[in-house]
Amino acid sequence: MPVVHRFDPPERFVAGTVGEPGSRTFFLQAREGTRIVSVSLEKQQVSALAERIDELLDELMGAAGDVLIPAIAPRDMVDGQPLEQPIQEEFRAGTMTLSWDSSDERVVIEVFPFTEAAVVSPEQLQEDLEDLLEPEPEEIFLVRITAAAARSFVERSRTVVGAGRPDCPFCGEPIDPDGHLCVRANGFRRRDP
Repeated sequence: MPVVHRFDPPERFVAGTVGEPGSRTFFLQAREGTRIVSVSLEKQQVSALAERIDELLDELMGAAGDVLIPAIAPRDMVDGQPLEQPIQEEFRAGTMTLSWDSSDERVVIEVFPFTEAAVVSPEQLQEDLEDLLEPEPEEIFLVRITAAAARSFVERSRTVVGAGRPDCPFCGEPIDPDGHLCVRANGFRRRDP
């Protein structure tokens, strides 16, 4: 039976970082009272989660029904504070699921630990997929939030992701403070414009 870190609803649920641009560690963090759970993940995972939550909320806005979904994050819910301290990583995020619970109008986010067993190689895809079983996770990070809190999460996540190194306008790769070797410039060092 997995350990479930359940927040229904959390007092605070945010994405945040620790470290300098270029070597930041990203976290999802939930707090309820004095209980804090932090899960590390990749920048792309934060970006994808925020994008998918935004799409889900937009779909719900367009659907007929009595559900009140805000188009933007309510100003009183915008969270610009740093992550809660101390940050103790429970696990590194792997698979994440996202759903809408219409019974109590909550966005449901489940985060499962990364495992090598869950990674499927191209050779394994050619085999019978029924033989591939993902092991039961040891832990689950489960968060249930309102639509307004979800919009707030999306806004903060976009700010956090965008606060890193600027992208090169030519190749799209991040530019370090001392520049980078741009493949589109035949190896010439580009500097931040």
